Amino acid sequence: MLMEITHDELRKRFEVEIDGFTAYVAYETTEAGEFDILHTIVPKEIGGRGIASALVKTAYDYAIEKKLKPIAACSYAVKWLEKHPEYNETMGM
Repeated sequence: MLMEITHDELRKRFEVEIDGFTAYVAYETTEAGEFDILHTIVPKEIGGRGIASALVKTAYDYAIEKKLKPIAACSYAVKWLEKHPEYNETMGM
């Protein structure tokens, strides 16, 4: 599924609109150079399509590009990082 994920820097989130519903990942950055995903929100009407994974990957790709360490307060993002250890390895963790 092709998704056009956009970055709303002002609201600190990556989002995508599908079938009239908006899914998003909200984040914050810390002074210690961490990129923390706080929430991953996908409305049930568009769930089960890999949207959450695509949003989290896009967000962490951005973090790596900006040389920020990927971390997660969001339980979904924690599990995503566990399944993708290369994101910690990229940062030398």
